Amino acid sequence: MKTKQFILTVCIALLPFAFAGSAFAADTKSEQALRDADAQWSKAAGAKDLDKTVSFYSEDANVLPPNAPIAASKEAIRKVWKDLLDSPGAVISWRATKVEVAKSGDIGFVSGTYEATVNDASGKPVNERGKYLEVWEKKTDGTWKCGMDIWNSDAPASAPVAAEKK
Repeated sequence: MKTKQFILTVCIALLPFAFAGSAFAADTKSEQALRDADAQWSKAAGAKDLDKTVSFYSEDANVLPPNAPIAASKEAIRKVWKDLLDSPGAVISWRATKVEVAKSGDIGFVSGTYEATVNDASGKPVNERGKYLEVWEKKTDGTWKCGMDIWNSDAPASAPVAAEKK
């Protein structure tokens, strides 16, 4: 649904301006449910369980992986995760550091840090640390599903490669 995607995009844009005293309330039960769901999701990814990993997304979710186009369908999201989990030497985990739920109780966000390792072309493990932000939607059955997911590395950006002179 384009309307829901627009709402989620607006929510992400406004998150820095929202604080606990206004748009977000202390709903410890929902916050704990999101924290638990996020931990289960990390565990599924760590176990390289592709089906379980993808199951945490809503049907109309968007994933914004680093250095890649938006994945705006379950098929595209599945490919992002398959490529990541199938990478030689892949090890991934993340941990929530902040969880908040809107006063409405039907939307929340989780942010935190991740660690990932993959082997480079020579087979040497390359470690990466970064941060992530997830926007979650509470479904009518009471479950939480991730509707928007973005992560990026803490590593400094690489210098642009200079064009070769002819």
